[in-house]
Amino acid sequence: MRNPYELTFIVRNDPSDEVINNTITQVQAWLEANNMGQVNKIDRWGRRKLAYELDKQREGYYVCLNADVDPVNLPELERNLKLSPNILRYLLIRTDN
Repeated sequence: MRNPYELTFIVRNDPSDEVINNTITQVQAWLEANNMGQVNKIDRWGRRKLAYELDKQREGYYVCLNADVDPVNLPELERNLKLSPNILRYLLIRTDN
């Protein structure tokens, strides 16, 4: 059974928008691979200044994504997010809908 989740992540600030778009597409592909989940909404917040320096970065590109995900597949998703070199931080929470 799928539950609603909200995934907010910060993409490494890159002068090229192509890298940012590819990273967002990659996260969406992870969610939709092997019938793991379904992305409902992608909200791009844009470039923002970070509260403190992360990996020598002072700015990041914020993305908020709403999806219905099977909880069994969450460890694999979190593993992919941790290993991605373009994602600085992420927060995955279950929402009440």
